[in-house]
Amino acid sequence: MFERAERLKKLPPYLFKELDRKRDEAISKGVDVIDLGVGDPDLPTPEPVVEEMKKAVQDPMNHRYPSYSGMIEFRKAAAQWYKSRFGVSVDPEQEVLSLIGSKEGIAHFPLAFVNPGDIVLVPTPAYPVYNIATIFAGGNSFFMPLLEENHFLPDLSSIPTEIAEKAKIMFINYPNNPTSATADKDFFKEVVKFAKKHNIIVCHDAAYTEISFDGYIPPSFLEVDGAKDVAVEFHSLSKTYNMTGWRIGFAVGNSDLISALGAIKSNIDSGVFQAVQIAGIRALRLNKSWLKSTVDIYRKRRDMLVEALNNIGLKVKPPKATFYLWIKVPEGYSSEEFASRLLEEAGIVVTPGNGFGEPGEGYIRISLTQKDERLKEAVARIERIRI
Repeated sequence: MFERAERLKKLPPYLFKELDRKRDEAISKGVDVIDLGVGDPDLPTPEPVVEEMKKAVQDPMNHRYPSYSGMIEFRKAAAQWYKSRFGVSVDPEQEVLSLIGSKEGIAHFPLAFVNPGDIVLVPTPAYPVYNIATIFAGGNSFFMPLLEENHFLPDLSSIPTEIAEKAKIMFINYPNNPTSATADKDFFKEVVKFAKKHNIIVCHDAAYTEISFDGYIPPSFLEVDGAKDVAVEFHSLSKTYNMTGWRIGFAVGNSDLISALGAIKSNIDSGVFQAVQIAGIRALRLNKSWLKSTVDIYRKRRDMLVEALNNIGLKVKPPKATFYLWIKVPEGYSSEEFASRLLEEAGIVVTPGNGFGEPGEGYIRISLTQKDERLKEAVARIERIRI
């Protein structure tokens, strides 16, 4: 038996891997499982992107090693998209870096700045990778609770001064996964002020900025004055363009931070397959009407589910962004107990909120990434088990 490294022993079970195991176990028993657990879009990648990929794959020039930093054409397209979407100018040569999906960039970033024992400010409940990346870098997570009474924003004033002074990085994520909470520029200004005061790097995970409803337009963290002095922002093509399997995203922001992440990546991976980058350029240049049609589908699903679940007795507010619902579990249940009952009695996979962190106890997360008829069937099944 070979002994695993201490960093692996420190890891909590990876939430989505455990969900996959439970789902597969139920399927093996013949259960018709409706999986509302993982945020993997059921909608297809746009046809123009697929066609661009087909052509690019056939070009032998794309079969060779790509640039470590990403094709300059891809980085220019990302910078142009960023300027058009947020009104923020970034230098494609110094302030943009292609990623093998934003998860990869987030996971590698602490390796560039965190030494063993250093502190990283991590929200909770949250995407597990922020804490996992901290552990891999040898750092210690100081958890910032995201509570309903604070609109699921971290209370920066509650962070002890001695912790803030030692912290190297702060992770934030808005629109938020799993709570679907949103943040305005006033909060971002507060974060910039806090980061500058304590010399903290801000990593903003912006994977869900393009999935929003009811006229709400999520801002970029870099829209705030001074943000580029302290921050790097991670964007993903996965959710916006239904490209989760393609593994492409990009980081933008402070040139020193981008350079440091690039130094880590150039020693670990060999960049993004050029054909995928070419397809990514096509995605970033799609007409905005394409995205509107996608968002309209999620909005209709949101409205249908929110109304139906509230009628059943589950308490849920319609989110302004993301394709998740953050739902309070019924009285008398823990998150795990309610999620288990839904799987065992209704064949529905949901994510228990405590899997994202202790303050997520008392909630479940449901994803809108299933066809309408499957979502309606899920509601009917929940109604039948009389929660």
